[in-house]
Amino acid sequence: MTEIIIARRFCGPPNSGNGGYVCGRLARHIPGGAEVTLRAPPPLDTPLDAIAAADGTWELRDGDKALATARAVNVEVGQIETASLQEARAAGLLTLFEPHEHPLPNCFVCGPARAQGDGLRVFAGPLGRRRENAVLAATWTPDPNLAAEDGLVAPEFLWSALDCPTGFACNCNPQSGTYDKTPLLLGRMAARIEARPHPGEPCIVTAWPTGRDGRKRTADAALHDEAGRLLAVARTTWIAVEREVLLGRG
Repeated sequence: MTEIIIARRFCGPPNSGNGGYVCGRLARHIPGGAEVTLRAPPPLDTPLDAIAAADGTWELRDGDKALATARAVNVEVGQIETASLQEARAAGLLTLFEPHEHPLPNCFVCGPARAQGDGLRVFAGPLGRRRENAVLAATWTPDPNLAAEDGLVAPEFLWSALDCPTGFACNCNPQSGTYDKTPLLLGRMAARIEARPHPGEPCIVTAWPTGRDGRKRTADAALHDEAGRLLAVARTTWIAVEREVLLGRG
């Protein structure tokens, strides 16, 4: 058993951990590709237990309450969307929310209210000049305070950077060419890390929708370095919720 504390800095909604960050923390216990299912909002600044099962799975618990489960999987995605650093920077200027409209302005990953070096400030927008483009892209330059003991960016921050862009991609409808602002919560995330960048190295995030089934929406994402080397891929499932649930009030 290992203790995990989700510091308040790493929030998504105001009073719970960012989904990608939490998934990445639990996935550290699983070599290779991992899939994490979130079962309840992880509280902040609270000692949580990461517990290994005999079958190789891991569970994150708050006392008797299961918050997340993780298992080893083979993480493959279909066609991987790419963008140049210049294209991704241009996409980031077309973000789908104005700062005052952002549903979670203090989110560790995508919150515009977070200062540089504090939040990741990954602002995804559509590639190209058409806002209805279903492929989103963003840039991300990891801060030095995100480094692990080996000097490379810690793996949970790669999971984090791939998280929120897929949520925004889930609200893109390629059939109708429209974008909606349905509140979504991450339900499941699978990721495979190929390589970890050094802090200060510009990275490119791409994300694109892959399907809808009732309240469930799915999207894939990729992380590349400036030279086009694949760093990580992810598959995500998001759940449509009421705004009060998104804010932890439902």
